[in-house]
Amino acid sequence: MATQTLVPVSGIVQRVTPLSSDCCSLQVSVVNENGVSVFIVSPSTYVIQEVRLRPGMAVTAFYDSNVAIPLVYPPEYQAVIIGRRSSNETIYAGWFDGDLLSEDQTLKLNLAPSTQILTSNGQPFGCSLGGHLLIVYYTAATMSIPPQTTPRRIIVVC
Repeated sequence: MATQTLVPVSGIVQRVTPLSSDCCSLQVSVVNENGVSVFIVSPSTYVIQEVRLRPGMAVTAFYDSNVAIPLVYPPEYQAVIIGRRSSNETIYAGWFDGDLLSEDQTLKLNLAPSTQILTSNGQPFGCSLGGHLLIVYYTAATMSIPPQTTPRRIIVVC
């Protein structure tokens, strides 16, 4: 089903700089309690809602742990997805089955009428969510195994 294992890194954008002479890619430094991580935001990176990344912005960036990374410090990852988040919000990205259980079995979704479900280009999505890569915005989850949440917003990456 999935070919990517997406790993999140949340933090505050410290710096956004062009990547050498490549005018289409950026280096985005993200700082959190673990230190600084650098993300390459290329034309293939999905920037949620096409937001302009700026210093001071709270973000979550996802990289594919199956892709080799250069052994440099601070770590430098190719961003697959990056998006702005509210301070009290968690963003999860991963593949879900027909029961809305994540492939890694770390999150179960319970939809509510208020859950906004959109495609990555902002259009309403009315089909089954199972078998898709989902970007899930939520504020709280149960302490059960797996944790369950009622998301505020789901973005379906078709």
